[in-house]
This record gives sequence, C-alpha cells and structure tokens, in this order.
Amino acid sequence: MGWRGTTHGVAPPLVRKSVSVPLREDGTARIVAVADTHSQPHARTVEHLTALRPDAILHAGDIGDLSVLEELRAIAPLYAVRGNIDTRAHQLPDVLTLELAGGGRLLRMLMVHIAVYGPKIRADVAKLARADNASLIVCGHSHVPFIGGDRGLTVFNPGSIGPRRFHLPIVFGTIDITAKGVRLAHVNCETGAAWSPP
Repeated sequence: MGWRGTTHGVAPPLVRKSVSVPLREDGTARIVAVADTHSQPHARTVEHLTALRPDAILHAGDIGDLSVLEELRAIAPLYAVRGNIDTRAHQLPDVLTLELAGGGRLLRMLMVHIAVYGPKIRADVAKLARADNASLIVCGHSHVPFIGGDRGLTVFNPGSIGPRRFHLPIVFGTIDITAKGVRLAHVNCETGAAWSPP
C-alpha cells in the first residue's frame, strides 16, 4: 500500500486497528459511510446524516482538517482511517477492521482509504480482508461512488462529501444491516434523496 510514502526507500508499516461495534438487540443497524471531505464537507452533511439517525459513522479517509471528525462524532459514534492527505492524523489507523455483533449476528468489515484499481480490489487489500474474515471492504480515494464485487469480496465506496471533483456527485453511503442481510446504498448530500448512477 504505497500511498503512505517512503522513508529512504522503505515504506512505513501499516497501522492496523480492530474495533467492536455493537448492533442493536435485534441484530440490525444503520451505518453511514463518508469519505474524502478534504476539510470542506458539504454544508448539508450534518443535516442529512442527523436525519438518518445512524448507529455509527465511518470515514474512509482524506479527512483534511480533523475538526471534521468532531462534527461527525457529535452525530454518532465515529470510526475513521487516514487517507493519503492525512499526514498529521497520527492517531488514526491506516486499516480498520470493524466487527459488528449483536442479536446473534456477526459481520466483519475492513476499512481502508485506497482499496481498488478501477473496479478490481487490490491484492494486498483482499489479503488483509481475508486475514480478518471481513466480507465487506469500505474505501474512499477515487470520489467515485460504487458498489462492486471482486475476489469473493464486496467493496463499497461511499463517494465524496467534500468539494466537487469534475462532474462527480457529492454523495455518502448507507450500510443497513437487516434481518434479510446487508443493504448498501448512496444518498445525494445536496438533496438528501437516494442516489444511483445515471
């Protein structure tokens, strides 16, 4: 995972962390995923995230000013990884494994800033996910919202809620854990409406 830079030609070791995230008593949860705020989350971010009443918020890196995290933490418990611009976020891991358990259910997710080349999951990221028995990878970096599958894993990029890049939408993601399974979706941060590719 070479995006972290090198010191004398040697990449620094990845900082990895694991956390347990409780599900509701009935084994359900609503999680919001955001990424690539670049110090300037959209003005309606707090409004739309608060309305969804999430059980947790994930930030998949390129945070920028770390005060962004405090805004999100005021809405729900927050879990974040650092991205390639987050050189001062020493307290954050590069890779975070989240174990969601409750109501007799268990789901493991891996969150990392850069996870794919185009639609394909990077081999090193797939290896990390498998080592932690994670079936879902949450990532950022490209600002392109997508849901895909590769190497027997599901990958979810919530898109960016930061400054618009090119023609890309300003969106975030939802991860709904229900009795029927896990549902991934995107929400337009400008309107609060469901978003899907045109």
